[in-house]
Amino acid sequence: MFSLVKENIRIALDSIKGQLLRTILTVLIIAIGIMALVGILSGVSALENTISSDFSSMGANTFNMRRYGLTVRVGNGSRRTERTKINPVISFRDANEFVTNYDFPGTQTAFWFFGSNSTEVKYNNKKTDPEVAVIGANEYFLSNSGLELESGRGLNVFDVSNSNAICVIGSDLQKALFPDENPLNKTISLRGSKFKVVGVLESKGSTFGNNQDLRVIIPIQKARSIFTSPFINYNLSVRVDRNEMLEGAQEDAILTFRNIRSLSPVETNDFAIVKSDDLINRIGSISNYLYVAAWIISIITIFGSTIALMNIMLVSVSERTREIGVRKALGAKRKTIAFQFFMETVIIGQLGGVIGILLGILIGWGISKGFDLDFSTPWFAMIWATSIAFIVAVISGVYPATKASKLDPIESLRYE
Repeated sequence: MFSLVKENIRIALDSIKGQLLRTILTVLIIAIGIMALVGILSGVSALENTISSDFSSMGANTFNMRRYGLTVRVGNGSRRTERTKINPVISFRDANEFVTNYDFPGTQTAFWFFGSNSTEVKYNNKKTDPEVAVIGANEYFLSNSGLELESGRGLNVFDVSNSNAICVIGSDLQKALFPDENPLNKTISLRGSKFKVVGVLESKGSTFGNNQDLRVIIPIQKARSIFTSPFINYNLSVRVDRNEMLEGAQEDAILTFRNIRSLSPVETNDFAIVKSDDLINRIGSISNYLYVAAWIISIITIFGSTIALMNIMLVSVSERTREIGVRKALGAKRKTIAFQFFMETVIIGQLGGVIGILLGILIGWGISKGFDLDFSTPWFAMIWATSIAFIVAVISGVYPATKASKLDPIESLRYE
């Protein structure tokens, strides 16, 4: 039995080699469908991994006070458009008053602002391109943002209260200015002010081209003396020690900030509270839509591959009618003929699956590198692709194989 199976596989391979161009075209048709599935799922997975890891580092027990929530809604109905409410910026007075008055037990509040995303930083005769982000922050910014130190220390309460000229730098900035020396206690300058480096952050990588390792963090009051725009929007984040106290901390934060904004009981909030796990859940829901779209596109492509493979195998059966007649005349059984053609289809399908998986992984890797995403091996997509390639081969091979096995040997020998 085993020798018969081995012989059929050998005949199937010889037949595939004898029709090499047709086989290559068929394999490519299947590979395109599998490539679409693996490539899109890999890209979506890399996007989800990158964004989720960025937000999950803040922890599930952290929430942020923002000018707006996750979405800006514009209602539309009955020929009437509801205009989006414009919330005022969170000013320094608002943020500072919140930090002073918010005293919910077991919490710590960070507030900060982006001074600039295009600053040139110098050290001796070295300088960076004008693309360094400068952040003015208080002593809780690093811990509330999930940032870790590679060396040195972070900002402390004395640095912030005394507006000390010290800074914490990102890992890429260290590589640019201090490639061969320890940056700690060295002095850098930005916008004409000098700062002593007291800490270096661990690498966070890039997201959508935004380099999170090319930044400088300085005490917030010192930053305000350098960046003096009147329309700066400040950011607030609150970290709660115990997760079960999170809801109470949020309610107290809303009440405190409403009092700061002098809102009456009938007025709606002109600010928003966003939890880090809300962001992750929102990203997950968006990813689900992307996964569905990927499956729809891939199924349509794979359906076309199935039809093409079946059509080519039917043509192959028609062209090899005489060969089938000879084999039957020599004693080959129906199931032997059927198995031969079925194995040809399976081999072609699996070749297309393997090539499609490799191309899909390359596409996913290219998307990840192009958009600075965290690529991971798409095992789930690969398993599904392998299964789909086999199912496509089975569906496409059953009918041609059955048709070949039912040919009349006498009529087959008279063919041509």
